[in-house]
Amino acid sequence: MIPTLVAYQIEWNTLHQVIHDDPELGAELARSAPLGESQLAGLGPRLRLPAEDWARLRAIWGAETWPMLAEIARAEQDFRVRMLGGTHVGYAKLTHRWWQPIGAYLAAHGLEDRPTYFVSSNPHALVNLVSGYVRRRADSLWSYLEDGEERELAELRGARERGNPENVLYYAARLWHTRHKEAPAKDVRTAEEAERGIVTIQPGAGLDVCAQVIDLARVRSEDLDPRIAELSPILGRSDAVIVNVDYPLGMAAYYVLREVVERVPHLAGVYVLGKAATLNGAVGDVMLSDVVFDEHTGNVYSFPNVLGYDDVAPWLERGSALDNQKAVAVRGTFLQNREFLEFFYREAYTVVEMEAGPYLSAVYEATYPARHPLAEAVHFRRLPFDFGLIHYASDTPYTRARTLGSRRLSFEGIDSTYASAVAILRRILTREAIRLGPIGAPSA
Repeated sequence: MIPTLVAYQIEWNTLHQVIHDDPELGAELARSAPLGESQLAGLGPRLRLPAEDWARLRAIWGAETWPMLAEIARAEQDFRVRMLGGTHVGYAKLTHRWWQPIGAYLAAHGLEDRPTYFVSSNPHALVNLVSGYVRRRADSLWSYLEDGEERELAELRGARERGNPENVLYYAARLWHTRHKEAPAKDVRTAEEAERGIVTIQPGAGLDVCAQVIDLARVRSEDLDPRIAELSPILGRSDAVIVNVDYPLGMAAYYVLREVVERVPHLAGVYVLGKAATLNGAVGDVMLSDVVFDEHTGNVYSFPNVLGYDDVAPWLERGSALDNQKAVAVRGTFLQNREFLEFFYREAYTVVEMEAGPYLSAVYEATYPARHPLAEAVHFRRLPFDFGLIHYASDTPYTRARTLGSRRLSFEGIDSTYASAVAILRRILTREAIRLGPIGAPSA
């Protein structure tokens, strides 16, 4: 919220200054009667706005375009924010309230003492890969894809010929459910997932972050995505649990992981999959970092990332996998300008994101007997659990209008999202195979 307000104030005051520097424009905006349509359309260049941005702004404001411009012309904006109860302890209490229904579910179903893998990703990728819900409806989804007239479906029809068919189906199912929000459709999916040990827990209090619990012992081999099917023999032997959360941003990530490491007795792995801006790649690329500078703490974290090029590249069809990257965890992605980006790029930081630094601060507190430091170089040689970090590129800040602030990622991100999710699931199942030992051997 704060970076958004700051960005809003910056843009408001920039427009105010542009108007102030053009007395004729200021006089026109002081009129009580608005300009005509053609004159209004021509204001964009005078406001130093590209035609595409001006058209988008007018579409957003609609009938309020003229009153908004007049208000901007009248005075600068100077926001003040009063925070109520924004203490370290207060956030910790909120996060504890968020965890309570998750912990209660684990306890009620006898899952709390099992080996647990924590994943921070999104609420659809892991579930689609293990539930089989979408693949069981392949025929009807292909028909929906072929018969639909929406622009996104036309894009998917083209992707079907050149992309992974499962990825296309997963995205088609997402569009279908977006257009069919009826309770029966949702209830059927929920029931089928529950039969397979997959439950989504919506937040009741605290953080607005949903969670999913996946009991690997109940996942069915025949439901697995083909890219992980070879590891299906592990399912019948593993008692492990995956807790997947819809990835939080900023310091919320720190509080979430700290709560998890406090509450989970046997945390076997932590894997973070999120979106990021790339300074040296293209939209859809996958970046694997082993160094993170955290703006919140001033720390530079270096660590052994258990996920690398070989884990992602075999499943990536459209983008590239870039390993040995360096990331900067910023306070807000709206506030990065060219000078800021070039400073970090000269220091070989190529990934700009929001959650890796806070997650690593929580990792520090799970590793050392102290709270995370400030403005230090922290090198993790050994960690108490498996740790993997993946980002896929949703923004290219050096290219105008290639950010999520100006457009949706759409199908561009599906290939990299699922390639990364496959890498994480394969890592988890492989770790379980190592823990359990060969078939017939006693469990480790």
